[in-house]
Amino acid sequence: MTVVALDVGGTLMKGAVVARDGTATAAEQRPTPRQPDTVEGILTFAADLAAAADTDAVGLAVPGIVDDQAGIARYSTNLGWRDLPLRDIAQERLGLPVALVHDVRAGALAEHEFGAAQGIRDFLFLPIGTGIAGTVFLNGQPYRGADGMAGEIGHAPVPVGDEPCACGQRGCLETYASAAALVRRYGQPSLTAADVITATDPVARTVVSEAIDALAAALTTYTMLLDPELIVIGGGLAEAGDHLFTPLRDALTARIAWRTPPHVVKAHLGATAGRLGAAIAAWQLRP
Repeated sequence: MTVVALDVGGTLMKGAVVARDGTATAAEQRPTPRQPDTVEGILTFAADLAAAADTDAVGLAVPGIVDDQAGIARYSTNLGWRDLPLRDIAQERLGLPVALVHDVRAGALAEHEFGAAQGIRDFLFLPIGTGIAGTVFLNGQPYRGADGMAGEIGHAPVPVGDEPCACGQRGCLETYASAAALVRRYGQPSLTAADVITATDPVARTVVSEAIDALAAALTTYTMLLDPELIVIGGGLAEAGDHLFTPLRDALTARIAWRTPPHVVKAHLGATAGRLGAAIAAWQLRP
């Protein structure tokens, strides 16, 4: 079964035709159009890819709040839509079955089938970039929760401080431990979060220490509640490698002194995860 897969981001759309073994052909990137042209740009990209091969379905991974069961993109600040029935619109335009999936859930699906979480039934996928989102896998399946928002650990309060968060709360994990937060709190916007993590001056050490403490606190609570086997961290912050993972593993171990903590590993698939996850969602439309 060959499908068209698109990972729609706020800046770029990454698309390809993907075979069932994960092999991608006709891979291409296009800028994500601004409103009111966003949907038309997505559909044109998908149609162009479908025309390049004999495809059976389409998978669309999009950001924001997504009701994948109803096929509705509920809300996205960056893309400027609300309660958009994107699945139905795409199916009518493309003449193919369409799966709509949250981009972070798509990444988790991909890591589960092709990446760091292969064979793992209970894990957390935590991409850390401009913000922090997450997807919980329980018993081999992504867990949605009552409103489809399970895994939003980025807005869990952490015992580090009470800085305001864009969500309206104070002291959220994302406020201290996202890649954007590290750069903002260090005060050097020309640097990356990986640069901040590897810096050795006192300001950087404080910012990084508080980020590690915040992550360890949130992951401790998650571990106590759901007992995962694995925590997979992706996104830009994961590119810091051992500068992130070694102190984070140590901090998590120190907080969970009475039991073995879950393994904490780097995601394997990088920027291809969302596209692969969109393909997996499309494959699941047919036996």
